[in-house]
Amino acid sequence: MLIVSAPSGSGKSTIVQWLMQEHPELRLYFSISCTSRAPRGTERDGVEYFFLTPEAFKEKIQNDEFLEYEEVYENRFYGTLKQQVERQREAGQNVVFDVDVKGGVNIKKYYGSEALSLFIQPPSVEELRKRLVGRGTDTPEAIEQRLAKAEYELTFASQFDRVIVNDDLEAAKQETLKVVKAFLE
Repeated sequence: MLIVSAPSGSGKSTIVQWLMQEHPELRLYFSISCTSRAPRGTERDGVEYFFLTPEAFKEKIQNDEFLEYEEVYENRFYGTLKQQVERQREAGQNVVFDVDVKGGVNIKKYYGSEALSLFIQPPSVEELRKRLVGRGTDTPEAIEQRLAKAEYELTFASQFDRVIVNDDLEAAKQETLKVVKAFLE
C-alpha cells in the first residue's frame, strides 16, 4: 500500500496520477475515499470519491466503518472505509491512499510495514500560495484557510517514511517512482 500526503497544492495528486497512468506495471489503484463536500468539476460519485451528506458521514463514524477520517473544516469530512480497502486488497491491487497528513499517519500506524508513506512537500509556503491562486478553484478566503492548514501540516513531515520536496515536478515524479518501485520489490 502507498500512502501519499501533502498540503493542498503541493502536487500530490499530479504525482500520483502520473504514477498510475504512466506506470501500469506498478498495479496502483486508488482507495476511493468518502467526503462530505460537494463534487468539483467533473467528479463523479464512486469514482473520485463517495460523496456523502455530513449526516451520513457521521453515521458511518458512529458505526466504526472508517480506517481513518478527519473533519478538515466544519462539517467537511474526508475518510477511508475499511471495507473498501479490504475489497481492493483481496482483488490484488496495490492500494494508493491520497489523504491528508493526519489520515496518512493513521493509516501508516494501522498497516505498519505493509504501507509506504510519502510526504510531498512544497518548496515554500509562498510557492504554495502561487500554486493555489493559479489553480483558480478557490476563493481568497479558502486559499488563506488552506495556507494556514498547510503550515500546520508541514509539521507532520517527519512522521512519514520519505519526504519528497516538489520544487521541480519532473524530478519529484522520478524520485517518487524510484522510491515506490524499491518498496514494491
